[in-house]
Amino acid sequence: MSRRFRADDSPVLAPIVPARRLTPLSTESFLPPLPLPVIRPPRRNTIGSAPRSPRLGGRPTSHLTLALDDGELSEELAEQIRRERLSKRVKQAEEVPRVLVGNLIGEGHVNYVLMYNMLTGIRIAVSRTQAKIKRPLTDDDFTARHKFSFDIIGNELTPSAKYDFKFKDYAPWVFRELREDNFHLDPADYLLSLTAQYILSELGSPGKSGSFFYFSRDYRFIIKTIRHAEHKFLRSILKRYYAHVRANPHTLLSRFYGLHRVKLPRGNKIHFVIMNNLFPAHKDIHESYDLKGSTVGRLYPEDRARENPRAVLKDLNWIERGKELAFGPEKRALLTEQLRRDAEFLKELRVMDYSLLVGIHNMQRGNRDNVRRNTLRVFSPPDVHVPPQPHAHWHIHRRRAATSATSEQPHVVRRAMHDASLNANASLKSVGDGLLPEEDTGDRQHLLFSQDEGGLRATDEQNEPLDTVYYLGVIDILTPYGVVKRFEHLWKGMSADRHKISPVPPAEYASRFFAFMRAIMRGGEGGARFKAE
Repeated sequence: MSRRFRADDSPVLAPIVPARRLTPLSTESFLPPLPLPVIRPPRRNTIGSAPRSPRLGGRPTSHLTLALDDGELSEELAEQIRRERLSKRVKQAEEVPRVLVGNLIGEGHVNYVLMYNMLTGIRIAVSRTQAKIKRPLTDDDFTARHKFSFDIIGNELTPSAKYDFKFKDYAPWVFRELREDNFHLDPADYLLSLTAQYILSELGSPGKSGSFFYFSRDYRFIIKTIRHAEHKFLRSILKRYYAHVRANPHTLLSRFYGLHRVKLPRGNKIHFVIMNNLFPAHKDIHESYDLKGSTVGRLYPEDRARENPRAVLKDLNWIERGKELAFGPEKRALLTEQLRRDAEFLKELRVMDYSLLVGIHNMQRGNRDNVRRNTLRVFSPPDVHVPPQPHAHWHIHRRRAATSATSEQPHVVRRAMHDASLNANASLKSVGDGLLPEEDTGDRQHLLFSQDEGGLRATDEQNEPLDTVYYLGVIDILTPYGVVKRFEHLWKGMSADRHKISPVPPAEYASRFFAFMRAIMRGGEGGARFKAE
């Protein structure tokens, strides 16, 4: 018998159902992660016993075995053994999943343990919810918290894991309905993208929050670490966010697919959300802007921008470069109305500091500059332990050595596995670059503002298409106007125009944000009037 969870976290016994082979479009369950191949070096004879007969590929080779047993191993046979072993290792290395961008990062990666725990927790928590029959949501679902404990031994509730950690899944039924009914994500597709091969790409946030972004292996989803205050705020507004998304299926707000927490032994509690990746994997983004409608301190130095084409520029860069959102009457009206609805909703939530992220793809330049290839670093964990490093964004605290095998059995077992596998994976240093997709996956074409190659194509005044594609989304929507922001408003207002600075009350922020977006569209008066004097 296996156990399942009700919504109140209490386990309930259910018969074990035989596993079925799934297709990527299955909505009933998911595929388990594919284990990375492990290359084991030949064992050394350290006790003086007679050597065993070698086996190639796990199976005995008759003539070689007989020759070894008779002690008559010729140089030719020895060379053949070496060649076949080398061939086997090369073949195993080639079977390692290839990454889309960058080089494989193994034991030197500072967040190895954290990433492994995140993905393992997501895989188990989401699959448990998906395995249950769908039902209508209740008020309790918006405040539900499901807890999981993982260790190397495992139990009837959770499988074994390489590390001890605790995982918490918030409002799983709400996010399941958002993913399936509102964002039209296939459940199996979602889990395959995130956890099928445990390959992620890491990108540090350009903002001041210190958050980190982790991209799924196909770059469709983002795992973003958030502060505890942001996590609490998202839970408090979840019901209203759910209602807004249902009423506005084409909303430009960030699409939240899950809210989770992982706790490391004697370490920090890391909260994170899973979101949509606004920018596509199949198109180079030639320019990107973070637009708030504020112009005080909102300039990225142009000399640095020329050196770094991947820089996210700001409001004054947009104005000084004379940029505009080039949409004809039809798309301009649709975009304006959706921005108005989203800004009104954010005003009701009393949040500020959000912005419109704009990515621009020039269709004439296409992908010939290979801008995407130098964007990310790739994380793919082999089966080795990675010690924490002092410059880490957060420190991973290890549990101290066990005093007895009885009290710390998972730790003892893990230490033994660690010692045995260090050399086994030493040869897995790098793999070749994979190929980036050159076509849209088509999974966002049902969304109004993502219908053209995953974005919104520019049009002229006759609504005819132009050679620019915009990727648009309202991001950073989890900052309420609290005490800190009030003080920041007063402090910055003493040295600059308090109507042009970023921290202003929510009503004023929403009004200014919407006015700025209308002004920078074709036919608007431009953003020059928003500049501080």
